[in-house]
Amino acid sequence: MSGTIEISSGDAIARIARRGAELKSWSVGRQELIWPGDAKFWADSAPILFPVVGWTHDGIVVEGGRYPLGLHGFAREQYFVVAEQASDRVVFRLAANPATQALYPFEFTLEVEYSLKNIQISIILRVINEGRKILPFACGLHPGFVWPLPGAEGPHFVRFNEMEKPEVPVIAPGGLFSTKTRKIPLEGRELALTPALFEEALCFLDARSDSVDFFCRNAADGEKPVLRMELDDFPHIALWSRPGAPFLCLEAWTGHGDPENFSGDIFVKPSMRSLNPGQRACCAAKFTWSA
Repeated sequence: MSGTIEISSGDAIARIARRGAELKSWSVGRQELIWPGDAKFWADSAPILFPVVGWTHDGIVVEGGRYPLGLHGFAREQYFVVAEQASDRVVFRLAANPATQALYPFEFTLEVEYSLKNIQISIILRVINEGRKILPFACGLHPGFVWPLPGAEGPHFVRFNEMEKPEVPVIAPGGLFSTKTRKIPLEGRELALTPALFEEALCFLDARSDSVDFFCRNAADGEKPVLRMELDDFPHIALWSRPGAPFLCLEAWTGHGDPENFSGDIFVKPSMRSLNPGQRACCAAKFTWSA
């Protein structure tokens, strides 16, 4: 079976790797929108985050036992099977296996669905509890988009559809969440993007917004182009890059990294979700390109 699956709709094409069910390319009208990965800055393109989001405090604790589950979990390193495929849609599936249970002792199925419709790509995450005990989990999307946007000349911004707090948590050593916050230059609902912003990630926990526009503004063209992210059941939004790197990640999370003073069981880890045996959860995002 091919290591990469291609789907298309109109003049849009997406390519997704079986390793990690990771979106490697999304182009509309031959304009590539996804960061291709470069070890100089960041080798990934759009990893899937599961069963935790962010850094853990020396792994996770489950019923007194410690498991070496690290940054963003293991989904991005696992090979998924192709469960369903059509010309414009594909569903990838990952089931618990000995490698995952060594890090996370639970029975689960994770499905990642991609679908294209002209200028829009949709991503759905489904988590199913296949075991006999409660399943704690978090999941997220971490797509990197090229910055500057294709065809864009001028300053770039993000705009939230609701008012957000002009401050974000300070990231403590080890990627853990501090109780301290730092101010960011959010003007109303808009944030001007500069490399200096990204000494660390900007994490909007329990955000009011369920959509974010990433766009360029200049005197000649106004607001063009625009990449819109719309979220369904993702309460946290993160923006991340590295100083001087030509990409911006628009991230959607159900959970977040450990607080710096947390060392408890995964069942009491902040912002984790729980599924009873046989239950399933679903969250989704849509990305729309307007050039």
